[in-house]
Amino acid sequence: MGLLRSYGVLFLALLPLCARADAELRILTEPGPPTAYIEDDELRGFGVDVVRELIERTGAKAQIEMMPWTRAYTLAQRGPNVALFATVRTPEREQRFQWVGPILHGKVRFYSLKSSGLRIDSLEDVAASGPLAVPKQWYSYEALQAKGLQNLYGVPTPQTMVTLFAHGRGNLILLEDILLRDMLAPAGLEPADVQPQMVFMESSYYIAFSRETDPAVVATWQRELAEMRRDGSFSAIFRQWLPDVEPPAAPR
Repeated sequence: MGLLRSYGVLFLALLPLCARADAELRILTEPGPPTAYIEDDELRGFGVDVVRELIERTGAKAQIEMMPWTRAYTLAQRGPNVALFATVRTPEREQRFQWVGPILHGKVRFYSLKSSGLRIDSLEDVAASGPLAVPKQWYSYEALQAKGLQNLYGVPTPQTMVTLFAHGRGNLILLEDILLRDMLAPAGLEPADVQPQMVFMESSYYIAFSRETDPAVVATWQRELAEMRRDGSFSAIFRQWLPDVEPPAAPR
């Protein structure tokens, strides 16, 4: 009986590990083309295609859910088997997640309407340009806030920011090159309508897994992403969605 009891204890001790490895993943994203959006009741986008390919390659039991960023970001820090894409990897966030990527690299810069004739070469110019609306949930808002800009005010969504800019409620907009066309379109603007100004920051985007997720799962996803790079499937997906953007370099 003692031996059987010992085996039973060992089996029960191993059960949580097996459950973690086989548990269904909850993969979250926010609406934001070209990374993720809904068209004709179907979830589409560059990030969606990459994640779906990784789900297939890893054999994971997983589903992708779209929700507002603030809620998704909160859920991704609570409990095991949750992931969030596409998430900017920053020093402040480093210990909050386990990281798979990068899947995107973008340059965040200021843009003005070409018709304004503005020239922005420094943050002092930005501060003197008038009200600057930036979504509160964006890391660029946190970074600008840390710089002490007095003309910065937070808005709830990127759509609010673009609408204000299009209606002359601000002379500058802060957008990433990978999002420019899709972000401007709902306001009736095109990239040809805006003038690129100074680059504020560069960001690398990852799939961020919760800290409580089994590290072996995260390692498998990173390994399969590396294989996608080697066999060309990652590049094929990237070029389909972002033909004018440079793919991110593989991690060293």
